[in-house]
Amino acid sequence: MLSPTQRALGDGLRIYYSEVVELNDGSPLRRVLERLSAALDAAERDRQVAAGFKTDLIAAVPHLRRYALSLTRDTVESDDLVQFTLLRAWEHRARFEPGTRLKAWLFTILRNGYLNGRIKRRWEVPDPDGAHAARLSRPAEQDGKMDVRDLQVALDRLDAAQREALLLIAVDDLSYEEAAAVLGCPPGTVKSRVCRARDRLARALNEV
Repeated sequence: MLSPTQRALGDGLRIYYSEVVELNDGSPLRRVLERLSAALDAAERDRQVAAGFKTDLIAAVPHLRRYALSLTRDTVESDDLVQFTLLRAWEHRARFEPGTRLKAWLFTILRNGYLNGRIKRRWEVPDPDGAHAARLSRPAEQDGKMDVRDLQVALDRLDAAQREALLLIAVDDLSYEEAAAVLGCPPGTVKSRVCRARDRLARALNEV
């Protein structure tokens, strides 16, 4: 059974990651979205994609940006990663299986792109004070039981694998099976990582 602090973590995480700053007019990602939207309209008319594919894909963009930012810790790289994900999804649209969750499929594409990019570049952008994250993602303007800064510090101290699993489950509402498919590990491993992440966050926040 979850402790009161653990039960509050889901709400706290959603508050912290709830909003994503709107794209600037003329930004590369916005231009890709505009072109992709037109292409998807034509594809739906020609029945090249399932009905609702475009709506679900566009709706997933804020989630993709948030997930990309949690991985890259850099606003420019995260939007580049989302752009790559959308283009790959368009290129491989015939591989999507209707009836499955599009968001989980997109997350898998995004994470694979991130890992492949890391293998090629072997560098990582440090963000010890959350400055990069603050430029794209901001907490909702509402009162919360836990201080946003304390939550950010506690999140940054988590093992990367635990943090990623927790965000997929607690923030983006993926099932353990869907998150396991994204992460390429058994569902039991995801459950273990989420459990440990919740425990560590609860302890850290109780110590504040």
